[in-house]
Amino acid sequence: MDQQHHGKTGISIELAKKIDGEIVSADSMQIYKYMDIGSAKPTKEEMQGIPHYMLDCVEPNKRYSVADYKKEAIKHIKDIIEKGKVPIVVGGTGLYINSLIYGINYEEAEIDQEYRTQLEKQAEEEGLDSLYEKACKIDREAMQNISRNDKKRIIRVLEIYKQTGKTKTELDKKSIQNENEFDFKVFITNMQRDKLYEKINKRVDIMISQGLIEEVKNLLERYKEYPTAMQAIGYKETKLYLDKIITKEEMTEKIKMETRRYAKRQLTWFKRIDNAIWLNMEDSEEKNINKILEVI
Repeated sequence: MDQQHHGKTGISIELAKKIDGEIVSADSMQIYKYMDIGSAKPTKEEMQGIPHYMLDCVEPNKRYSVADYKKEAIKHIKDIIEKGKVPIVVGGTGLYINSLIYGINYEEAEIDQEYRTQLEKQAEEEGLDSLYEKACKIDREAMQNISRNDKKRIIRVLEIYKQTGKTKTELDKKSIQNENEFDFKVFITNMQRDKLYEKINKRVDIMISQGLIEEVKNLLERYKEYPTAMQAIGYKETKLYLDKIITKEEMTEKIKMETRRYAKRQLTWFKRIDNAIWLNMEDSEEKNINKILEVI
């Protein structure tokens, strides 16, 4: 097993073998085709014959919403149960995980294109800060997890309020009460922050040595129009390097920094899941698997 997949990939595959499971990915980068290195997608060898779903299923230039994810993932989960096997959902995209646990439906709220254009225009003319302040007035709680320059999510908070007359926070609370149709257990992998950061830095170096720059180059050649997926960490920074805006050293540092920040946000996000069981990644894989088996 290579350096990269000591973590949840390794555990999930060993677990699947023990409990006759199949794996449904919950990773918003691994859903895209042709994005293998930068998304740390498990290779065929690493999967060891265990079926994986929700990998490589979307063209990189398509927008893919949480609602799209939820619909397809649930279909796979039901199929796996139907076969008498155990679905194991693996991945770190908080929005994806939450949509499965809490059945959050507001994503399906129709987009009011006119209002969105108006907000985009306001962001351009008055700066994104004006929208950020406006969103904070409406829904301070939701804004605690949204960064000042995350235009997409700031606009979403405003849109949800305009469309539904309720804040995103109220809707989240309400949808948490929607009974979930599955009986599930949530396990979260964690390690000491300095160890985690060291692991991230190493992983980024490995990605670059495996050919991340080539991968991004090919993507940009294949899709003349700007792929949505290019917003992903690792891809965005590599494009800046290819456009000669930053040096290779700056690109590497930027990817490491953005990944560390993302990991920190992920932990904040997952700390809010009730009844989750934490796995210490400094323990042996065997110990963690036994802990999971005891719980289930």
